Amino acid sequence: MKKIIAGLAILIGSTGIVAAQPQGMGKNDPEAKKVLDAVSAKFKTFKSVQSDFSLSIENNAGKNLGTKVGKVFMKGTRYRVTIPGQEIFCDGSNISTYDKSANELTITKIDPSANAITPQKVFTNFYDKDFLYKLNGDVKQGGKAVQEIELTPLDKTKPFFKVLVYVDKKTNTITSTRVFEKAGNKYTYSVAKMNTTVPVNDAQFVFDAKKYPGVEIIDLR
Repeated sequence: MKKIIAGLAILIGSTGIVAAQPQGMGKNDPEAKKVLDAVSAKFKTFKSVQSDFSLSIENNAGKNLGTKVGKVFMKGTRYRVTIPGQEIFCDGSNISTYDKSANELTITKIDPSANAITPQKVFTNFYDKDFLYKLNGDVKQGGKAVQEIELTPLDKTKPFFKVLVYVDKKTNTITSTRVFEKAGNKYTYSVAKMNTTVPVNDAQFVFDAKKYPGVEIIDLR
């Protein structure tokens, strides 16, 4: 379970923005940028999103170490992520992380200077300043034709060295993301279903302590 949570942190956790592309790092692929820009433009047309996803981890030998399924709700800058044992609420100003096993909530304030990769940014233009990117070509995924884009982080202190993003050619939406950790683990985030027309209530993004009797709140703001 801890490894699954770590994978979730990699996908929606903080990442520093690199202001300029260092010399000698290579150039971005304009064809990859076209695909990623189309994904970003499409996602920005959605007023709200409800998505089912799975997050799995495998070790260097290819052995599956666990898979968890969850839901994510997004609206503007707000989001809520729910997986077994943990919930993350973001109201646009604060991030509240609930640990079910400890019945504990930790609240932190969003640091605008941290440029965190939120669930929204996974589907938009987080790639522009953080990564080098190239289009690897078309592959088949679940019977669908998808485009594989390889991202390499400019900041070499990151715990991962490569990210593969798969984009549905027909819908211009991301179907899955695969993160390659330096330690050898591989995390795969797959979108099982995405609903972009269902209304999402604003209350989804706010932790309601009344629904969690006895919860201990740790406020780090």
